[in-house]
Parts: sequence; structure tokens; C-alpha cells
Amino acid sequence: MPKLKVTIVDDDRDTRELLALALESEGFEVYAAANGLRLISSLQLKRPDVILMDVNMSWIDGFELCKAVKKNEQFQSIPIIFISGRGESEDRRRGLEAGAADYFVKPLDLHALIQRIRELIPAPTPEEH
Repeated sequence: MPKLKVTIVDDDRDTRELLALALESEGFEVYAAANGLRLISSLQLKRPDVILMDVNMSWIDGFELCKAVKKNEQFQSIPIIFISGRGESEDRRRGLEAGAADYFVKPLDLHALIQRIRELIPAPTPEEH
């Protein structure tokens, strides 16, 4: 059965690595991008089933990056989940307005995050002949 693909966009390497380990142990295939530019360049080659994105990043913030992905017809169907240290209701509102499917605040409840990813992307079912 093909693995679900998750791309993590966060300019903090420790966060990317910890999240990647947790998701890989749950059976996901994980890609990482240090910033929005890297995400955009990798989307064509490694189209993820879901994107996990930080809000505070260099080059372009998560809100703007989310809007850019959602404007692109090729990628707008990919669910985006924000993962941020910014937990104000205003940040959450901006994230959802930018097109995100959900908004999680650090420190992360990994179990809840993984459950949410699985809700957003139904597992691929073997095709019947």
C-alpha cells in the first residue's frame, strides 16, 4: 500500500527532524523544506498529500505561502495544516482565512495531529478489479 506523503515546511531544523521522525514512525513518507522557496520548487517533483507549515519563516511567512499554494490550480487541493508557536485566535483566524485546513499550536499534540492528517487524507484503498 502506498504511503501517505507529508511535506514539513519549517525553518527550524530540529522541529523538522522531530516531526519527521514522529510521522515516519506512523508510516508516513516525509519530505522537508526549510522555507517556502524550497517547498514551491519541490511540489512538482514530490507532490505531498498534506503540507505541515510553520507561520514564522524567513523569505515568506506561512500565511502568504499558504495563499500562494492555494492560488495554484495544480496544488490547491493539497490540505495545509499550520503548526506554530503563535497561538493567538487572530493567528488561527488568519491561517484558516489563508486556506489552511487546520491550525495546531506548539507544543504539539502529535496524536491529535496525526489523527487530523488521517482525517484529511483518506488512506488509499486497493482498487477493485
